[in-house]
Amino acid sequence: MPRSAPRRPQPARSGTPHRRPSAVALAAAALGLTLLGLPAPTGPRAAQAPAAATMGSGLVPRPVLVQPDPAGGYPLTAQTAITTEAGSAEAARIGTGLAELLRPATGYPLAVRTAASAAAPADGIALLLTGADPSVGPEGYQLDVTATGVVIRAAQPQGLFNGVQTLRQLLPAPIESATVQPGPWTVPGGHIVDHPRYPYRGAMLDVARHFFTVAQVERHIDGLARYKINHLHLHLTDDQGWRIAVAGRPELTSIGGSTQVGGGPGGYYTQDDYRAIVAYAAAQNITVVPEVDLPGHINAALAATPELNCDGQAPPPYTGTDVGFSSLCLSTPAGRAAAEEFVDDVVGQLADLTPGPYLAIGGDEAHTTDPAQYADFMTWVQQDVARHGKTAAAWNQITGATLQPSTLVEDWDTTGDDPDLAAAAAAGTGLIMAPARFAYLDQKYTADTVLGQRWATPSGLEVRTAYDWDPDGYLQGAPASAVRGVEAPLWTETAATPQDLDHLSHPRLPALAELGWSPAAAHDFTDFARRIATHGPRWELLGIRYYRSPQIPWPAAPAGPTGPTGPVTAGAGRTCLAVTGGRTADGTPVDSRTACDATPAQTWTLGDDGTLRALGKCLDATGGGTANGTSVRLWTCNGTGAQTWQWSFGAGPALLNPASGRCLDATASGSLRLYDCGSTAAQVWHLP
Repeated sequence: MPRSAPRRPQPARSGTPHRRPSAVALAAAALGLTLLGLPAPTGPRAAQAPAAATMGSGLVPRPVLVQPDPAGGYPLTAQTAITTEAGSAEAARIGTGLAELLRPATGYPLAVRTAASAAAPADGIALLLTGADPSVGPEGYQLDVTATGVVIRAAQPQGLFNGVQTLRQLLPAPIESATVQPGPWTVPGGHIVDHPRYPYRGAMLDVARHFFTVAQVERHIDGLARYKINHLHLHLTDDQGWRIAVAGRPELTSIGGSTQVGGGPGGYYTQDDYRAIVAYAAAQNITVVPEVDLPGHINAALAATPELNCDGQAPPPYTGTDVGFSSLCLSTPAGRAAAEEFVDDVVGQLADLTPGPYLAIGGDEAHTTDPAQYADFMTWVQQDVARHGKTAAAWNQITGATLQPSTLVEDWDTTGDDPDLAAAAAAGTGLIMAPARFAYLDQKYTADTVLGQRWATPSGLEVRTAYDWDPDGYLQGAPASAVRGVEAPLWTETAATPQDLDHLSHPRLPALAELGWSPAAAHDFTDFARRIATHGPRWELLGIRYYRSPQIPWPAAPAGPTGPTGPVTAGAGRTCLAVTGGRTADGTPVDSRTACDATPAQTWTLGDDGTLRALGKCLDATGGGTANGTSVRLWTCNGTGAQTWQWSFGAGPALLNPASGRCLDATASGSLRLYDCGSTAAQVWHLP
């Protein structure tokens, strides 16, 4: 189920193929690494330290072919210029973007100029649309680094863009700095030929449960582009919020867009906002796939549009996290007519706003829709999308309707056993693989990490699990030829800030990006772990709050817990959680009655280990108590359940103490205690 705990347990898949490579596959992969010019793994000790800085040692996704040349490194200097293909505005744009990327850290002017001929210049960086290896296709590239320069060749501009992302990773990590750094800026020498395994490499962002601004979505797009993701599936509507303006239907955003999970103002995109997101994504080789979820997950629209309800009465807005309870009215002629008029209006406007080929229509968890009515309506919706010149995409429950020949189906199923979808795939339906137990970025990393859910992965979705599966073999009975690509969905029940998106995405998103790009024969987690470890310092310079998985040999461990740091505010008045008097003695009370002043006594770190820390100590349930009314204090961190807190979303974001099953609660006087979780204002906390 895409968003929430399944209503019925799903059986574990027995005999799951492709989760771990066979001995033969491991040997082939090791041989492949050697042929690619990269070190083959040699056993458990192989992941203990990052490889030396040679071409390919830090590249993610792994290229198809890498031939290092240690004698051929090219140093950027103040004289380096960027030359782009003559007559290509796109090549010039990509070259300008590369210069803007490199200038802050290097301090070099990096002039961008047009090539005089198809030949590479004698010195500098060249971006050319001629002479690439024939295997590269529309998105691939050839990259050559010698002592005199860097040449990226591609057949299409998107290939040049992907080559630039690889060049970025070949430079030292401080290239990501926003201020001038000392360098040196040497690109390792060698030859790369690269192209993707699948044409569709996607990431889904749910902006319906928690709203994210245009600038925040663009920041997220930056992270996708670094790893050659080329589709952003934007989940625009759901029970908790309607996020896209529709001309002639202002109530969809004024009412339907006014809420989000846990309360709060919500928000929406004007049509110009949406155009800006689409254009920003396109400049980074990313196609936006908008989704309007139908016929369920529709409460925000029902609350805004009474005629979409069978009784003509609008339900109240919804801020919880349950699924499957809402539906368009399809059981009466008037209801069906209103639903068709509504959907045609929305689909038509979105189609006009979206240059990409796909428009997603949901189709999932319509538990309160009659199956026959669902089948008839969703068949019509697919046809309506086609009438507006787009290809429909939908979740795998769309097999309950008549599939149109062009419909693209995204498989989130947790078992890999869906005979109806496998039969459709065998008949020609294209598949995007996004199994929740491997690909859902909203799942916790472990049972103890703070953000995320556990319905698909009770013990957590660690990086290796996200990496070690085969999209071609996941759906039993489906031909590999049906798989068009992979997608990493990020539902936002527990993600309310850009930092939350960072944490849930990194390092699992790069792992899934490698599945979508790199050759299947080169799949090897030990080697991936070595390479992605070198990205930690880059992410830190970019302000990305990532999960420091113990499965990755990161270059250095930070001092103290990692996690978001800042004030913890309480309720609508936004007073701050504070250590009384700023004292550090064990047993010092913590209260919520203090105006925010940014002092150390009000600066908390929500650690990946579930602790909430200030002044070097932890928020603690007194004496390990679990009863209602147990007071809360500051205490030396000791790793007990009394000091473990997790997000809980009801009417507002709450802090749950799992050991007691109770929530952090503020009394009328401002003192804190554990109390039964009741979604009251006294239990609403806004974390950094």
